[in-house]
Amino acid sequence: MAAPKRGRSASAQSKPGRSLALILIAIVALTGGMFLSGNKTPRLGIDLAGGTSITLKAKADQGSAVNKANMDTAVDIMNRRVNGLGVSEAEVQTQGTDNIIVNIPKGTNSKEAQQQVGTTAKLYFRPVLASEPSGGAAQSPSPSATPGGSSSPQPSTSPSASSSPKEKASSSSTASPTASATSQGRAVTDALKAGSTPTPSTSASGSTKPSSTPSATPSASSSAGTAAAKLQAQYAALDCSKPAERAKVGGASKPGEPTVACGQIRKVWYKYVLGPAAVDGTEVKKAQAVFDTQGASGWQVQMTFSNTGAKKFADITGQLAKNQSPQNEFGIVLDGEVVSSPYVQGAITGGQAEISGSFTQQDAQSLANMLSYGALPLSFQEQSVTTVTAALGGEQLHAGLLAGAIGLALVVIYLVAYYRGLSVVAMASLLVSAILTYVIMSLLGPAIGFALNLPAVCGAIVAIGITADSFIVYFERIRDEIREGRSLRPAVERAWPRARRTILVSDFVSFLAAAVLFIVTVGKVQGFAFTLGLTTLLDVVVVFLFTKPLMTLLARRKFFANGHKWSGLDPKSLGAKPPLRRTRRPAGPATGSVDPKEA
Repeated sequence: MAAPKRGRSASAQSKPGRSLALILIAIVALTGGMFLSGNKTPRLGIDLAGGTSITLKAKADQGSAVNKANMDTAVDIMNRRVNGLGVSEAEVQTQGTDNIIVNIPKGTNSKEAQQQVGTTAKLYFRPVLASEPSGGAAQSPSPSATPGGSSSPQPSTSPSASSSPKEKASSSSTASPTASATSQGRAVTDALKAGSTPTPSTSASGSTKPSSTPSATPSASSSAGTAAAKLQAQYAALDCSKPAERAKVGGASKPGEPTVACGQIRKVWYKYVLGPAAVDGTEVKKAQAVFDTQGASGWQVQMTFSNTGAKKFADITGQLAKNQSPQNEFGIVLDGEVVSSPYVQGAITGGQAEISGSFTQQDAQSLANMLSYGALPLSFQEQSVTTVTAALGGEQLHAGLLAGAIGLALVVIYLVAYYRGLSVVAMASLLVSAILTYVIMSLLGPAIGFALNLPAVCGAIVAIGITADSFIVYFERIRDEIREGRSLRPAVERAWPRARRTILVSDFVSFLAAAVLFIVTVGKVQGFAFTLGLTTLLDVVVVFLFTKPLMTLLARRKFFANGHKWSGLDPKSLGAKPPLRRTRRPAGPATGSVDPKEA
């Protein structure tokens, strides 16, 4: 039974080339995949590639408290907003109980992501009661305005893609500013007193204007008139071209109350009087930016409402379609600012609508992103914005690589000085491990969004010591066997089981520590833990499939097998014991035998 067992062992030992061929095939396949994917270098994080780091402080909103649930919801929404813009490497994480840190790498759509990430996104659809250009030369548009002039095309909303843009503020171009303001003032007052969306009626002159039949009591009517007068005065004094005045309006109003607001259409600021919110932004189930390839509408935003939102939207659009401009428009109000005010051609039923007009691709995608991902449960105040330039990131990367090179050089010097010829095995194994680490990191960038940051570089540097430690364990086991008087080939095979157990236990402890660190930490520390865990797994692969088979092959070479003094396995320098030999006693006479001489 013993002979077949030795035969199987010898057969396994005589074919180390299989393991070397396997790891070579893996390296070629992974490298080929890296070049085919077009990602020849690992993705760099914000501290190496440059970007922006934003610190946001949460504030309690109406009916919302700063707690873990709301903070986690805010982080999730911010992540989805940024990912919706194609910035998949951004980091959004909580810090403490009321802070959120957002790291946005420099690259495609990073500016848009920075603008949107902390926007509260309280979104409402409000009917427009009055509007006009505000501030600068745009306040008095020419009667002969064209789409290329100072007037701005206004988006339209319709159930189909056949809508066409119209000119903004066309009504104000046919009357004096005073007359226009007086007419709009009466419309605003009538609508506010009615407490509802204006409905059309015909005056004595034949023109259509909003009117209503107030059913309120005299005291309520007086209160509404006072509120209307106050709102009208605020509207008349508002200059939306000034940032300080824009910050004072819109955001503080309640959904059920009329308000004044500002909005920018094609770089021209407009001021609005808006009625109570008719539809909440949370009623939008889905929104996406699409390009109209069949018509002349260009970029559009297609919306799908929930069942409740579909009914509300059908009601409000049905009422607005009966009015004249600008009261046939509804304002899409985001955090108190009108981001779009499309006019309505008819009642929109079925729960689907599209907004078309003067959108660029960026405008359409930005609006669709806000409509899709909804409002944050809390308000956030920007505490700090730190910009990391690419030059600074390059300096940090250079410093990290220099530290790694110094560490690697020290390890190589130690191996050459102490292990001599065996250092060739160690350096070849380190090279294989480095190639696998680099290729896998390059592939993981587009696959899972892995970005190499400075802590991850530190993890890779630490891994050099972990990998070298595995070689040292194996080499010392081989030397122990040689000291016991065995030749190299048996020593290599007998040392492997003992070294294998030690290496596996050591790497398991390192991997466990990396896994725990990855789970309990956030942000950049996770990069360190991930890299440490990855390189630990690769250490096991390299030792089993490369180091051990290579050592088996070298044990057959005379340089190592004969124990050359530069091989690192010289029996004399290791203090090897002489081979154990049995001593035989001379055979004595058998008991009870008779000496022939005596006989």
